[in-house]
Amino acid sequence: MKILALCGSLRRISMNAALLRATARLAPAGMNVQVFEGMGALPLFNPDLEADPPPSVTRLYGAIQACDALLIASPEYAHGVTAVLKNALDWLVGFEAFVGKPVIIFNASPRSMHADAALREILTTMSADILEPACLALPLRGLGLGEDDIVRSEHAEAIRAALAHAASRGAA
Repeated sequence: MKILALCGSLRRISMNAALLRATARLAPAGMNVQVFEGMGALPLFNPDLEADPPPSVTRLYGAIQACDALLIASPEYAHGVTAVLKNALDWLVGFEAFVGKPVIIFNASPRSMHADAALREILTTMSADILEPACLALPLRGLGLGEDDIVRSEHAEAIRAALAHAASRGAA
């Protein structure tokens, strides 16, 4: 099973990026969690470019087509979804391979409920299949945990359980 992870933060020391990298390390045998590295390279969405998308968008499309499910982790900015994540999702609105794609949402700060609700609304509008039992709200904000710390933390078991649910759901 292949899971593509999208991070809504471009920050070098992003807690959400660390969470996604830790998740990749915690994935069970037979599951590959790959963090998409091209979020910052995506141009601002422009419908005029959809007929002949730029190479960075083509890479996103290929990664979406090749994965069995998506995993999204993103901070909340001003009670909303980050611009980088919203831009990536805007590029996927008209992309047929996204329709019905299983999606797991990780929220590294349960206090960030506005962005979480907005993300769920966007994904539902886009006809994603949100795997609710695999979605997690982990209280990581303010703990100063890096990738290694998350792998060794008490949260590792919840992450493994979420991934096991996605695998048992047959997101492939």
